[in-house]
Amino acid sequence: HVRYRMQVTHRRDTPGELALRSALCALGLRYRVDAALPGTRRRPDVAFLRAKVAVFVDGCFWHGCPIHGTWPKANAAWWREKIEGNRRRDRDTDRRLKRAGWVVLRFWEHDDATVAAQAVASTLQLRMNRTLRRAV
Repeated sequence: HVRYRMQVTHRRDTPGELALRSALCALGLRYRVDAALPGTRRRPDVAFLRAKVAVFVDGCFWHGCPIHGTWPKANAAWWREKIEGNRRRDRDTDRRLKRAGWVVLRFWEHDDATVAAQAVASTLQLRMNRTLRRAV
C-alpha cells in the first residue's frame, strides 16, 4: 500500500497547486512552474525568478499539517520519520533560499487559493517596489 501511494502521488500539478496557479493567472501574474533554483536541487511549486519569490503548496499529509495531517498506524515509525524529514527539508529549503535573497511563501493545500494568490501578489508588489527604488 505504501509503495502504491508513493507511486500515484504526483510531485507537481496537485489540486492545491492548480488552484493557486489558476488564481494567480486570474490576477494577471506570470510565473514559472517547477523551476530549478540556484544552489539547490529543490524546486518551488511556483517561482517568480526576477522578483526572487518562491511559492510552495504543501500537502497536508506529506508535510504534517497541524489541522488535517494524519499519522498512519501501519508502519508508524517509518511514516513519522518520513513526514518529519519532509518538515526538516522544508525548513532547510526556506533557510537556503532566504540566504540567497529569496522570499519564501508556503501555503497548505487546504488554504483558499484566492487568498493565497492575493498574498503572493502583495509580496511581489513589495519586492518590485524595493527593486525600483534601488534602481532610481
